[in-house]
Amino acid sequence: MAVTIDPIHQFELKPLVSLGHIGHQQLAFTQSALYMFAAVGVIALITIVATASRSIVPGRMQSLAEIFYEFIADTVHQATGDGGKRFMPLVFSLFMFVLVLNLFGMIPYAFAVTSHLIITFGLAALVISTVVIFGVMKHGTHFFGLFVPSGVPKPLLAILVPIEVISFISRPISLSVRLFANMLAGHIAMKIFAFFVVQLLLAGAWSVLSPLPLFLTIALTALEFLVAALQAYVFATLTAIYLNDALHPGH
Repeated sequence: MAVTIDPIHQFELKPLVSLGHIGHQQLAFTQSALYMFAAVGVIALITIVATASRSIVPGRMQSLAEIFYEFIADTVHQATGDGGKRFMPLVFSLFMFVLVLNLFGMIPYAFAVTSHLIITFGLAALVISTVVIFGVMKHGTHFFGLFVPSGVPKPLLAILVPIEVISFISRPISLSVRLFANMLAGHIAMKIFAFFVVQLLLAGAWSVLSPLPLFLTIALTALEFLVAALQAYVFATLTAIYLNDALHPGH
């Protein structure tokens, strides 16, 4: 019995509810949007339950919420100093959103939202837009001093300023591609190794060869859980570092 595999099929968007058309382009509520709404619901539910009965001696849910909050608060403080407290809700929300979506993607037959570049780029664009808007509102034109390294001879500025501008523009690209690529590659690898196990089992070679790809699949799944949490942390950390430029634009 021949079995085929299409590791890309798991990333296809499927319209659940049609919302009409713009020209020849269909507007639809997809499973990606459903998972994002579900993530927001889960985060809100956990937060509400954890803070419903606040006490000096916290329960399990309150302890869990406090651990996550203090962890992100320390990350933001280390990157931005005391002035970064105003960005704590944004960074914490992004961290929890990415983390829950990454973990959703680890559920069998679930959809990995963060494996779509448009989603991760949208989150990265939100971060960079916040940096630019807040930086200009707080510092005015002085914010653009971010692109002018201090103590550099003026003749070199014609070279360094474009480099700084390109470096700044590349931030949302690198921020989004890092998350997207890690989640995409991980899910493809898991599906391929799982396919090897099925193929060897159908070929009657279970007792001899199948344990190897099976063990590799188990190990890869454990690693992917680690990557899911790590990528959420990296996204939050880089967000805090970029927001520091809005607070302190000078080199």
